[in-house]
Amino acid sequence: MKLLVDTHLVLWAAFRSDKLPGTVRTLLGDERNIPVFSVVSLWEVAIKSSLGRSDFQVDPGRLRRSLLDNGWEELPIAGHHATATIRLPSLHRDPFDRLLIAQAMVEGLMLYTADRIVAGYPGSIRLV
Repeated sequence: MKLLVDTHLVLWAAFRSDKLPGTVRTLLGDERNIPVFSVVSLWEVAIKSSLGRSDFQVDPGRLRRSLLDNGWEELPIAGHHATATIRLPSLHRDPFDRLLIAQAMVEGLMLYTADRIVAGYPGSIRLV
């Protein structure tokens, strides 16, 4: 099964953080699952890092290379992902999260998140 994870979970998984919930650690460790990160997460890290956000101080290029080297699949951003955001209710204003939600919907993926607002959207979203 392909597992799309939100930006915080990507960062926590990449840096073996104790913040990564055990359920996600178990899912990512299961060889039957394919971890997926979105280009949206790299974009979010790049922007928030350049703005000086302390929780995003990582080189997005190195993050990408590390994820790919460790068997993660990269999900590019496509036009149909962007246009699908119009169908989302206005629960969350963060454009990065909205695009991740739309990607999960369009691609038929389960999105794992630590964000309660994101988890409030309909569809295949799991709060961890």
